[in-house]
Amino acid sequence: MSASDLIDPESRVPLDLLLQMMPGGFNAIADLPTRRQALDAVVAEMSKDAPRPDHVVSEDHTVPGLDGDPDLWVRVYRNTSVTGPTGGLYFIHGGGMVLGSVQQSDLQAITFCDQLGCTVVSVEYRLAPEHPHPAPVRNCYAGLRWTAEHAAELGIDPDRLVIHGPSAGGGLCIATSMMARDHGGPALALQVATYPMIDDRNETPSSHLVTDVGIWDRSANIEAWAWYLGGAEADQYAAPARATDLAGLPPTFIDVGTVDLFRDEDLAFAARLVQAGVPTELHLYPGAYHASEGFAPTAALSQRIMATRLDAMRRALG
Repeated sequence: MSASDLIDPESRVPLDLLLQMMPGGFNAIADLPTRRQALDAVVAEMSKDAPRPDHVVSEDHTVPGLDGDPDLWVRVYRNTSVTGPTGGLYFIHGGGMVLGSVQQSDLQAITFCDQLGCTVVSVEYRLAPEHPHPAPVRNCYAGLRWTAEHAAELGIDPDRLVIHGPSAGGGLCIATSMMARDHGGPALALQVATYPMIDDRNETPSSHLVTDVGIWDRSANIEAWAWYLGGAEADQYAAPARATDLAGLPPTFIDVGTVDLFRDEDLAFAARLVQAGVPTELHLYPGAYHASEGFAPTAALSQRIMATRLDAMRRALG
């Protein structure tokens, strides 16, 4: 039995349609710039008819880089229907460290701002292979520090600051939380790492199982880690699974599907967080593949995934 046979049938329908249009998935496109363009096109098509509420407004800000790094930028989303200080959601997009952008994740950020009634700060971090580790996580930490330092003018209650990211963004979420722990803050009410990319070793059973799903299979992961590390050894800020000390990290929410290459590294990491005394909530979804809730948003499984995830963030954001 292949991994594809284990996918939730309802969630599989849009995946099959995608693979009919793009055999082998995005990573079958060898040229990375072309792959990025293809992903842009698919995301634009998927989101073109999505509602964009008038009460969510956004603006871009330039942020100083960390310790002499080049400037970066963030996009701040505000919910004008909410008065007074709100919780703040610091969002790090996914894309395997080599794909994705603030613009590509625009609809996600709008949805969070709308449904959670919070201010969202989405960070445009540098991508590998042009900018290997530690450039992406340094950008993410610089943006987080800027968010906390400007909380008052952004209308954010600094005691209700949540960090969230999916996939590579989940790995960067955890790594950024580690940097905040190790370098004097800011304090975080919750980190929400969804199917995080955290282990460069590709040794787990699930990393060998997921080879033919078409969404972040084993070959894609090996390629992305090679680009991200650029020939260097991984440290804990590149691959949080390598961290020897997890104590002191913020309360953590992790979810992952059973047909996700990251399943086993995420389960093991969640267990280690619990052992380190970190309040940890873990959800494992039978039949879910990598980012299936994004590809099949109307599936009952996806609805459960998103409702549970939003509830966790809503509680922390107040």
